[in-house]
Amino acid sequence: MKKNILVILCFLFVASCGEQAQQEETVQKNDIYNFELDEITVAGLNKAYDEGTYTAREVTELYIARIDALNKKGPRLNAVIAVNPDALEIAEALDVERAARGPRSPLHGIPILLKDNIDTSDKMPTTAGSIALIDNYAVSDAPMVASLRDAGAIILGKTNLSEWANFRSTNSSSGWSGVGGQTRNPYLLTANTCGSSSGSGAAAAANMATLTIGTETDGSVVCPSAYNGIVGIKPTVGLVSRTGIVPIAATQDTAGPMTRTVADAAYLLTAMVSQNAEDPKTMEQPATKINYGQYLKTDGLSGKRIGVIRTPFRMHKRLAPIFDKSIDIMKNGGATIIDNLELDDNDAIGDAEYEVLLYEFKHYLNAYLERTPDTVKSRTLEDLIAFNNANITKEMPYFGQEIFISANEKGSLNEEAYIKALNDSNVTMQQIINMLMDEYDLDLLVMPSRNPANSQDVINGDHPSGGGTSSYAAVSGYPSITVPMGYIHGLPVSLSFTGRAYSEATMIEAAYAYEQASKARQKPKFIEYVYE
Repeated sequence: MKKNILVILCFLFVASCGEQAQQEETVQKNDIYNFELDEITVAGLNKAYDEGTYTAREVTELYIARIDALNKKGPRLNAVIAVNPDALEIAEALDVERAARGPRSPLHGIPILLKDNIDTSDKMPTTAGSIALIDNYAVSDAPMVASLRDAGAIILGKTNLSEWANFRSTNSSSGWSGVGGQTRNPYLLTANTCGSSSGSGAAAAANMATLTIGTETDGSVVCPSAYNGIVGIKPTVGLVSRTGIVPIAATQDTAGPMTRTVADAAYLLTAMVSQNAEDPKTMEQPATKINYGQYLKTDGLSGKRIGVIRTPFRMHKRLAPIFDKSIDIMKNGGATIIDNLELDDNDAIGDAEYEVLLYEFKHYLNAYLERTPDTVKSRTLEDLIAFNNANITKEMPYFGQEIFISANEKGSLNEEAYIKALNDSNVTMQQIINMLMDEYDLDLLVMPSRNPANSQDVINGDHPSGGGTSSYAAVSGYPSITVPMGYIHGLPVSLSFTGRAYSEATMIEAAYAYEQASKARQKPKFIEYVYE
């Protein structure tokens, strides 16, 4: 009898502990799900500042606490590498300035997370995710960052990324870096985040900052934006200065906004536009600066001629009806749709693009490393290869550096092979897009951005889920914008508008009108696993 009572008491104790643990877990999840700044926008924060509901310092404190709750705890997103130790002080100074003179721009007092391959003069290194750059404390801001500060933005911290912007190995896992570990997808924690702007995508989706910024060479803004259910703009190459950003290729590199809404992306892009002689491509910008916030029009689809690209995209069976519904929304918004067009893409363009990237990576990375502080001991790509070999357990536990080695074998940018590859990729892709748009008198092209995310796999590397249309805009240097259009088993899927060089305003008009009509975005639920 005593034994039975003891068993019952033990059972009750275990049940009580289990119930208490479950309650604690529920409270923790509620804290994650019910963050008071969830989905807040730039306009929403400016209204709150004007009304005295929040100060920039209070908002910054809330985001720092949010990062603490999600980054290494809770769902452990590993989206943020560093928080700016001066963020609160900067926010407080901007509060004082707003009270005295009013806001500088819509970004005054708005916290922003930057991908950790962008130089800032704050007390945070620019690592590109590599331990080799852990002491790379820039002495000055990248020109783009200087533009953001001029607009009154708060540099909140640096986000994780696919190490070296996913240009180290042919077998890499998107979102993994030696410094930051593996970034996780806030919609489904076992799903791929895509890359290389993985941390920026996950952080924006999970409301770890008002705004985030990524960089792209081919797909590194578009893909993580699509996989993480947010808006991403890949600007025309040269609209945003690349000086002070760890490079891959000047022909295709750019930084771009990654936000929860088209409006926020427009405000952010306006402040990111930057020009300097060290980046000659920026000197080709139109003379007149554009306020992209002026193109947030609910009737922005009206009168647009939009060409629909469906092939060679290999659509998931559940994606096709979502995409079809999106096309219907555009028609209802007043757009003229020219369906089932084809871009004459081929493997030869992809091969030529890769050759260009290898040549330019060696050239521009060596130039970047040469300008880093003396605390950085790896001064060339060859040095980095040696560093990785010497630190194999930390830097190469899952995949190697095949791309590094291939790039290091390339010669100068005067070589005939490089010049031919540049013509066969960048120039050819521009001609293909221009010819199609001329033939049908198109304002924009639209296509699915990606199939839903595949599973994350650090051991075997990424498993392509099929599809992917980022190369059209990336190889040509033309702009694109990615916008959520629905969900498949809880995973976001998106569409992309692409246009000619410097057609960002036209894209934003169409994307904003589509977004307002579709209202597709849902905030993430940090699902552990999908069984269905």
